[in-house]
Amino acid sequence: MTERNGGRRVVANMALSLDGRYAGPDDPLDMSWVMPYAHTDVARDHLAALHEPATTALLGRVNAKGFLGFWPTVIGMEGADPRDESFAKWLVGTDKVVLSSTLAEAPWERTTVVDGPAAEVVADLRAAEGGDILVLSSASVVKALLAADEVDRLALAVFPVLLGGGPRLFDDGLPAGRWALAGQSAGEHGTLALVYDRVR
Repeated sequence: MTERNGGRRVVANMALSLDGRYAGPDDPLDMSWVMPYAHTDVARDHLAALHEPATTALLGRVNAKGFLGFWPTVIGMEGADPRDESFAKWLVGTDKVVLSSTLAEAPWERTTVVDGPAAEVVADLRAAEGGDILVLSSASVVKALLAADEVDRLALAVFPVLLGGGPRLFDDGLPAGRWALAGQSAGEHGTLALVYDRVR
């Protein structure tokens, strides 16, 4: 893989169905199809490997509300998986950037709200010191960064479900390019974790 000259790595994480969709046709916020598989060892280990080298979380407004509404409650929860608690502590303690044109200020600690194109925000983040910039399941942000060829690592959790409709992650018209498989694992219920690095 050819590395970028300087700057930080942008890692995009998404859960996909077998038919390449990140949400069903009826309600884009309904993630119930993910839940039976999100608790597998493969999915938990996948997320742990992504957040450990990251020092910034990048999210859209909708995902920020969901992630930051739920994950802090996992800290100290009786019976919580240590990997889940580790991610929750990381999310609370790390710097977060939320892309939004409607939020005036962030209701969460260590969070900056930015109203601007995802590619420009990433360019500013790349210029600063730090580890990976982890884009957490925010489809609009991931899609914008893919369109701008600003994703360095693509981390996909693929779950054995056909949603039969709904939005796709990979739209027509994306820049052509090659990706190298950097990691793969398979586990219970047919869950797959795939990690690809952009070849430049």
